Amino acid sequence: MGADLTVLYRGPLASCDYDCPYCPFAKRRDSREQLRADRAALERFTAWAAGYRDGRLSVLFTPWGEGLVRSWYRRALVELSRQEHVERVAIQTNLSCRTDWLDAADLDTVALWCTYHPGQTPYERFLDKCRALSGRGVRFSVGVVGLGEHLEHARRLRAALPERVYLWVNAAEGHVYTDEEAAAWTEVDPLFPFSRHPHRSGGLPCRTGASVVSVDGDGTVRRCHFVRSVLGNLYDGSYRAALAPRPCPLARCDCHIGYVHLESLPLYDVFAGGVLERIPAPSGPVWLPSPGDPG
Repeated sequence: MGADLTVLYRGPLASCDYDCPYCPFAKRRDSREQLRADRAALERFTAWAAGYRDGRLSVLFTPWGEGLVRSWYRRALVELSRQEHVERVAIQTNLSCRTDWLDAADLDTVALWCTYHPGQTPYERFLDKCRALSGRGVRFSVGVVGLGEHLEHARRLRAALPERVYLWVNAAEGHVYTDEEAAAWTEVDPLFPFSRHPHRSGGLPCRTGASVVSVDGDGTVRRCHFVRSVLGNLYDGSYRAALAPRPCPLARCDCHIGYVHLESLPLYDVFAGGVLERIPAPSGPVWLPSPGDPG
């Protein structure tokens, strides 16, 4: 019997062309050897994904660095978007790359999760990239980190983007928001209350480890990026026997790519059809904020 699977892939790539002060991988340079290893790992994964026959497959690339400035990530998205069994293939990106490569992709399948980093790229340049994506009919969301100095940039971007383009806000790591600050960010992103506080997850059911897994460049399979216990290996198939519903072993989950899969939250309904690329459903109760979970 087939089994639909979502894979979050993070290979060894760690280099980025930006130097955001809140990111540990800012302006890090991978050696040629490291880049070759990342390319080989990605090509191996892409071949596995293209040959997956156990059900429908969805893939989100979550590199530590910036992937789309590397040709092998662009090729992987195009190739996988054209596989009939691939439901969605998406990547997190700062959108510093060109966008014309998307003309070769299946736009019903490919999607981008884009982050705007004020101070790293001119506002108009980033907005032009977003306009180019819209003009091509590409599915994408745009977001910012919720630092105080980013608020006016986020407001300006929200006003300039088409209404259909969701602009999300990630709570800054370690930052405690006053109600006044949270209200300002919620005006930009009505779903910000889901990000404001870490979510209680310990002992609660989560889709990770059952229908969602994390995979690294060696093919090591874990339930998610944040739980280090190993379920098996992708390439020898040993992970399959370990796929099963299981509660989260961590007390809190504070990252969207983790807590979106918690069954205790309504986010699969909120983002129905767009969970990987962080695009809310076009209809239904999508703007119902969480009451928050400060404890």
